[in-house]
Amino acid sequence: MTDLPGKAIHDYHYRKKRHKLFVHDMFGPKVEMPVSYYFRNYNKMPELEQKALELCEGKILDIGAAAGSHALELQNRGFDITALEISPNACEVINDRGLNQVVCEDIFNFKNEKFDTLLLLMNGIGISSTVSGFKNFLKKSESLLTPGGRIIFDSCDISYMYEDVEMPENHYYGEVKCRYEYAQELTDWFQWLYLDQNTMRKIATEENWYSEIVFEDENNQYLAVLKKNS
Repeated sequence: MTDLPGKAIHDYHYRKKRHKLFVHDMFGPKVEMPVSYYFRNYNKMPELEQKALELCEGKILDIGAAAGSHALELQNRGFDITALEISPNACEVINDRGLNQVVCEDIFNFKNEKFDTLLLLMNGIGISSTVSGFKNFLKKSESLLTPGGRIIFDSCDISYMYEDVEMPENHYYGEVKCRYEYAQELTDWFQWLYLDQNTMRKIATEENWYSEIVFEDENNQYLAVLKKNS
């Protein structure tokens, strides 16, 4: 699929000529995703993300690192942090911004290394695509974590988005089709996952993970920490 978010990040970092990045979904008109949002420093991050960074421990893998802002903050604090990002354009930017360890790879193909913390912010857990995909992600995570390691991620309940749209009957309502628009180009439609707390907890329990909600905000977003039960 065309890497438009990566292209937007690359243009924002290297070029004076920039375009707006939009997200299309099933709920209404396209919504702008300000590219500058990927380049925030710690003071401009929302409280949820600041809390997530405070909870990171040991050797850390930032999954879906985008422009690397969270990883850079953790590196500045002295952590052993690796940014994992599937976009070559974004990886080039992360490297240029000064992060020491950057891996351009799909999380489901990444292996042979262990971490104490897996970090996924800005609803990065959406890479799971579906409820069954989230189960697969938890299985994959087990292979990447040291004993006692943790997953830290945020997500939200999007049931409120269905006020004017009929709830789906054949799949979980948090499985949403999206696509990006940038510089008059469109990606293919892809599936992204938003997990409400109850569904997340149920799946985690079924897969033998302990889950804790450590933060909630006024926009139905929450921050979760998952640890594998021994």
